[in-house]
Amino acid sequence: MTEDLSFKKDELPEDASLVLIDDDKSFAQRLGRAMEVRGFEVRVGHSVAEGLELIRQKAPAFAVVDMRLEDGNGLDVIAELARIRPNSRAIVLTGYGNFATAVSAVKLGAVDYLGKPADADDVTDALLAPSNEKAAPPENPMSADRVRWEHIQRVYELCSRNVSETARRLNMHRRTLQRILAKRAPK
Repeated sequence: MTEDLSFKKDELPEDASLVLIDDDKSFAQRLGRAMEVRGFEVRVGHSVAEGLELIRQKAPAFAVVDMRLEDGNGLDVIAELARIRPNSRAIVLTGYGNFATAVSAVKLGAVDYLGKPADADDVTDALLAPSNEKAAPPENPMSADRVRWEHIQRVYELCSRNVSETARRLNMHRRTLQRILAKRAPK
């Protein structure tokens, strides 16, 4: 027998268990408290290993998982949750979003993909959105400049913080890249 996780907007199901996995401990603590205020029963982990352990102890109805964790990829947690509890609802959070990882997350069982910083209202809306429709767009989405900056930062990190290699891969002049990296993130 499969449990039905469809419900009215702003109404939690009987099982409101939530696993939150994020290696940014202060962000995870803030989001965890905000989700508890909204009625979720939150358990928090900070790594892929902790996430897998929490899911295996008691598979939650909901999960919020960061894409990039210190010990691996959050998609491993999403895949394990989908295997253990196929009807669960999981979303992926990341500051380094791109189309390919969004597609991978959805194929592995995530119901949505949100860019950081996402607030608790956006997370709740994504988790509680009816299965056949997407959550409403966020009130304050990332600006195009911020998305560009996040992409550049991601490529820079993937190139082991090598400016010349990053510039080559982004088809950008090295000095232009250095100027961008020296500035603060746009809002």
